Amino acid sequence: MLKNLFITKPVAPAGHVDAGEPVEGSLEGEAVLKRSLTATQLVMLGIGAVIGAGIFVLSGHAAAEHAGPAIVLSFIIAGFACALAGLCYAEFAAMMPVSGSAYSYSYATLGEFVAWFIGWNLVLEYMFAASTVAVGWSGYLNSFLEYFHMALPASLAAAPLNVVDGSIVYTGGLINLPAVFIVAALSGLCYVGITQSAAVNSVIVAIKVVVIVMFVAFAASYINPDNWVPFIPENEGPGKYGMSGVIRGAAVVFFAYIGFDAVSTAAGEAKNPQRDMPIGILGSLVICTIIYIIVALVLTGLLPYHMLSTPKPVATALEAYPALGWLKMIVEIGAIAGLSSVILVMLMGQPRIFYSMAKDGLMPPIFAKVHPKYQTPYMGTIIVGVFACLLAGFLPIGLLGELVSMGTLLAFATVSIGVLVLRKSRPDLPRPFRVPAAAIICPLGAAACLYLFWQPFSEHWHLMTGWTAIGMAIYFFYGYRNSKVRKAQR
Repeated sequence: MLKNLFITKPVAPAGHVDAGEPVEGSLEGEAVLKRSLTATQLVMLGIGAVIGAGIFVLSGHAAAEHAGPAIVLSFIIAGFACALAGLCYAEFAAMMPVSGSAYSYSYATLGEFVAWFIGWNLVLEYMFAASTVAVGWSGYLNSFLEYFHMALPASLAAAPLNVVDGSIVYTGGLINLPAVFIVAALSGLCYVGITQSAAVNSVIVAIKVVVIVMFVAFAASYINPDNWVPFIPENEGPGKYGMSGVIRGAAVVFFAYIGFDAVSTAAGEAKNPQRDMPIGILGSLVICTIIYIIVALVLTGLLPYHMLSTPKPVATALEAYPALGWLKMIVEIGAIAGLSSVILVMLMGQPRIFYSMAKDGLMPPIFAKVHPKYQTPYMGTIIVGVFACLLAGFLPIGLLGELVSMGTLLAFATVSIGVLVLRKSRPDLPRPFRVPAAAIICPLGAAACLYLFWQPFSEHWHLMTGWTAIGMAIYFFYGYRNSKVRKAQR
């Protein structure tokens, strides 16, 4: 039985895929995903997923609680780990242009059991992350509505559950209504079609990039260099300041980078995936890292780092300068737009991973249903949307944030290892894009991701263990028995 767990899926040779070609090994006449995304749209998709929570929510918390002004180094470390993994993603995405991201790559290289484990962790990365960001979106929206005296009462704009000293407690609220609304609205957009979603995302990305440029341009003249001293504050304990705080900060802000993986989930809908996927993945990652570094420098220069631990650090920094009051409202609009695009891309990614898993028989076939008109995995989109609404409406923003990072880091490490495995097992496969110096890059990428994974795992091991146990139960009771490749071999 152990040997059968690691069954792998045949890997088809890479080649140019036209818009009309069936993908995912579909049968003739079977509905397939529509190939409509260009390289530019993929880059915008990546920027849309990455730029948002990292700047508007997490940057202040990571600076105040872990790294101080050296949060810049935390972003660089996290970006470096992502870049190593991104090169590996690019090789796989160009070679196997299918939906499913790390799940599909793991299935082809490391076997079904590992693929399920990674696919289950990707649920943390997408559905739970969409809900988490939706809670942050709700906070910015309610703050913006205060300008018009239309803010919702706390009972309708905050999660009714919270975690205090490891226990879940009732806060007195009813439901986070704005968070539920944004998830439901964007799920409807994903239901209609990938092209429409990508077009809306491009508009949102343009808005938030303009807002970020305005923030940097107008706030830079108010920077006080004294706020950068000391650049790395003295160590006050494990994970708080000093280099240990910088590393811990990198694990925290890694949440901000998880979106670039969403580009690979759209490989099955890219017009020319062999050329466009590496451009989309690496291009968006480089652009986003530069943006994060610049904004982090400006943010910590405006206000002492210990004052940035708020849900809206950019707006908080601007509040200290009355002359920039007009910019605060614009930043809040940008935050609302920016977080919207993150939620959108996450809600696009999760149904497509379930789609791939269902095509392999590891999830119920309902997740593989494609809408006859819109050519989207519509049933998976509905189911993911419902669960994401429930999570966003009732759970606080910080409850699963680090668990999301842990799931993502494990997926990134697995992809890095998978490249080397496939180089050995299938050296004959055409590789339109190859990881340079793979013998160095791949192990280094896996090690960097696993090292960052250990930072939150050492504190939240029981949560990760419980999540893994649930996933294993589903696999052995359903996925193992219904695996299509396993049935074919029988």
